Amino acid sequence: MYPCVRVWLPVLFLLSLALSVSTRRERRNVLFIMADDLRTSLGCYGDTVVKSPNIDQLASKSQVFVNAYAQQAVCAPSRISMLTSRRPDTTRLYDFNSYWRVHAGNYTTMPQHFKSNGYLTMSVGKVFHPGVASNHTDDFPYSWSIPAFHPPSFRYEKEKMCKGEDGKLHTNLLCAVNVTEQPGGTLPDLESTEEAVRLLKSRANDGAPFFLAVGFHKPHIPFRIPQEFLSLYPIDQMTLAPDPFVPKLLPPVAYNPWLDVRKRDDVQRLNISFPYGPIPKDFQLRIRQHYYAAVSYMDAQVGRLLSTLDELRLAESTMVVFTSDHGWSLGEHGEWAKYSNFDVTTRVPLIFYVPGVTTLHDWLRKSTFPFIDVFSQSKNSFKTDKVIRNVVELVDVFPTTSWLAGLRAPGPCPDVSFREELCSEGDNLAHTFRHRERGENEEAVSFSQYPRPADTPQVNSDLPDLKDIKIMGYSLRSWDYRYTLWLGFNPQTFQVNVSDVHAGELYMIADDPGQDENIYSDSDHSVIHRKMAGLPHTLSLQMKMRLQLLYLTAGMKTSRKKV
Repeated sequence: MYPCVRVWLPVLFLLSLALSVSTRRERRNVLFIMADDLRTSLGCYGDTVVKSPNIDQLASKSQVFVNAYAQQAVCAPSRISMLTSRRPDTTRLYDFNSYWRVHAGNYTTMPQHFKSNGYLTMSVGKVFHPGVASNHTDDFPYSWSIPAFHPPSFRYEKEKMCKGEDGKLHTNLLCAVNVTEQPGGTLPDLESTEEAVRLLKSRANDGAPFFLAVGFHKPHIPFRIPQEFLSLYPIDQMTLAPDPFVPKLLPPVAYNPWLDVRKRDDVQRLNISFPYGPIPKDFQLRIRQHYYAAVSYMDAQVGRLLSTLDELRLAESTMVVFTSDHGWSLGEHGEWAKYSNFDVTTRVPLIFYVPGVTTLHDWLRKSTFPFIDVFSQSKNSFKTDKVIRNVVELVDVFPTTSWLAGLRAPGPCPDVSFREELCSEGDNLAHTFRHRERGENEEAVSFSQYPRPADTPQVNSDLPDLKDIKIMGYSLRSWDYRYTLWLGFNPQTFQVNVSDVHAGELYMIADDPGQDENIYSDSDHSVIHRKMAGLPHTLSLQMKMRLQLLYLTAGMKTSRKKV
């Protein structure tokens, strides 16, 4: 090596470190990317089937939260919860039929917080859930500087666009298409990508900071995707879920009968029994094939966005957040779709790229995010070094994104926060970017919940209207356990009755990662309930469940040692 190079490389390295420290609190642009119904079926999360090279490349230059969980596994409640950093019991949104600013409290959203601090805020695609839940405006003008963009071709998503074996058009679940034959020769996520690229180009030479949120519709059903992506997943190489049967000790109230899947024309022709099915195995394989193909299609759109950051030289001044609103069951527990409290529906990808923090400054101006064509023969292998394994939640996204972008993060909410416009029920995770994770944190837990209309599966079990909710399933996920209680709920007062226990679930993650063996005991819970009767009534449900879990698991460990 030349002497001058030996001298300059350490200098450049030190300058890069200094820059990473000094710019940590400088204001950064934000590219906030959301997928719809995306579970952790990504290469960077250890999935060996999926082909997601562009997101994997992003993860290799980011901090990846391996165990991030949504607060409710359905679109509108989860998105509103994340964007306001309030739990569903505070937004009082469990369905699609109310606007939190009117129904619960006038809470500040994450994009609104950025807008109030001088950012130009823009929305493309599905960020807020459209309709009543966002006041039919995507919360404009509160959250956005300009009206939100929705792809015109989305209007065809629920129409008969899928060619069946009979040659006619249907509203099928499986709907791989020739894009040139679609109206306008396009699809919603293609249009959203084009608009997002246009907006990025419009900001390239403008010094004002921006917050651009891009919400992709896939892999949400129907799987109306470019047909060529199916070739990435030959059907003879697809496998069933490792646990495709309904667990014997699963409480009926916990089961979701996947009505939105059943309603599709191609699924109706299968004449599947209600509520447990099952779907024929050959069709299960095709669903899994189409889901993975939809993930790869969405990954390509993410790649186009990120490569545009490169081309515009914005990658060094723009942080990227990638996540999803919730996951999706692919046959695990004999279930499909979302609508439950299991990991497969509540666990989501959560990836933060922060220039100067998760990566060093690139003095040589190499491309940060070159587009990767998933159809190329070359295999791409990326290593993700910055990984957080402790449990985090989507309510943590608002304060964390704010702080990393250079803004003041909203402070913690009081116990009752309906009158508080700006506060967070999540945690600011910024400290995790500065300090190495030191192993298991027993205090780190997530809370999810799901409503039900009855103790047994009904036609409205997946998405009951507020007035029909009789039971609320509250679920605590820790490093070692998932603990769920199905409690009586009053939809008029929004009160939960902790004494009215309809069912319970307890899974030991180390022994049962798929959460198939429910070891909850009614008798054990009765003993615990009596022991905890003297606790203050003001103690939150989350804290009560934490204490119950400690009692339950301590008893298990004691009994196991005796054996």
